[in-house]
Amino acid sequence: MLLMSTPCYADPGMPEKSHARTGNSAPALRKPKGSYHHGNLRRALIDAALALIEKEGPASLSLREVARRAGVSTAAPYRHFPSREALLAAVAEEGFRLLGDEMRRAIAAHDDAPRCLGEAGIAYVLFAAAHPSRYNVMLSPELADRTAHPSLGAAENDTRQLLLGAVRDYQEAGWMSSRDPGEMVISAWSSVHGLASLIASGHIPVESSDPAQIEVIARAVVRSLVPGFDD
Repeated sequence: MLLMSTPCYADPGMPEKSHARTGNSAPALRKPKGSYHHGNLRRALIDAALALIEKEGPASLSLREVARRAGVSTAAPYRHFPSREALLAAVAEEGFRLLGDEMRRAIAAHDDAPRCLGEAGIAYVLFAAAHPSRYNVMLSPELADRTAHPSLGAAENDTRQLLLGAVRDYQEAGWMSSRDPGEMVISAWSSVHGLASLIASGHIPVESSDPAQIEVIARAVVRSLVPGFDD
């Protein structure tokens, strides 16, 4: 994960800009003949990409097939995504934003530092188990160079900062205060990622459709990793 502490509160969304027209004399704009219109093309393309990845895996993704599934022309995806990799990066970025939201909610539900840190780890495992296809894209080697996708790198960094903040609060409460917080973040992230991967690959037998069973395992692992965590 990353470095820097930030408050564990969900940031409010940016307000939508109003483009309302004033007055009654302005003529309605006409769509040029042959132009393409979609209510939310970007959203439709990401949804189609996710559906394809979930069914056939990331290797099957192509802009042509995504366009077909979204019901648009083969040229339409290029309005938002110049390449297949750019579309994968958008799927991964959204995944990190959603993961951050889950971890933030888990932390906000408690007021003692060990519990906050432990619940953040449990939320991570539950998210990965509930969204395995999206999770695989988030950590895909194909997207390892975050400099090529700055907004994806920023989304991942936000999630790391959230974990780092929980680690620092944990240390300030008197737990493992002599350890380097950055090293603790790496250790914590490696542990929950390892558990999530073992569950997803079937090496830890668990019914993937039963989040309660996954949570039991995650809590057992967290108890061994986070002194002071007691659920």
